[in-house]
Amino acid sequence: MLHSMTSEPELQIGVGTADAFQRLWTPHRMAYIQGENKPTGPGAQDGCPFCTIPGKSDEDGLVVARGTHVYAVLNLYPYNGGHLMVVPYRHVADYTDLDHDETVELGELTKSAMTALRAASGAQGFNIGMNQGSVAGAGIAAHLHQHVVPRWGGDTNFMPVVGHTKVLPQLLGDTRRMLADAWPAPAAGSGE
Repeated sequence: MLHSMTSEPELQIGVGTADAFQRLWTPHRMAYIQGENKPTGPGAQDGCPFCTIPGKSDEDGLVVARGTHVYAVLNLYPYNGGHLMVVPYRHVADYTDLDHDETVELGELTKSAMTALRAASGAQGFNIGMNQGSVAGAGIAAHLHQHVVPRWGGDTNFMPVVGHTKVLPQLLGDTRRMLADAWPAPAAGSGE
């Protein structure tokens, strides 16, 4: 049950002393926390979302841009609005498993993502990186992906710090359209 920020504290009968905290229930996050739909093996046949996304339309897969070896896709569980990932088509787990062409295109699409995010949303900075292995925090460790998280001055407020809740001002489909429209055209001879 969602309580407004101005409502009275939730009455807790028989479960201890009432506190002054409001609750913003996000039960949809439990699927992510429990690892629902995480891949169990080496590819699409084993439920890897990064292997199945390229077979969907851009809108259905939330794909922002496609290259020859990698693609850019919005994160279903974003840290900030516009949080996307650059993902190789090939199912590989480790950065050292990428071949030369995949490595180059991953870097180029990351640069394009930054350019599009600056143009579309005025991003002032970025967190860019990969979590290699589940012990390093990779949500889907079996398929490499690089995060590109846009940042703005003052984008951290009380909600994530106190409420452990991220407020996102735009639907993913609208964000995908905005970024796809702002995506820079490939340079001549880039192979895209």
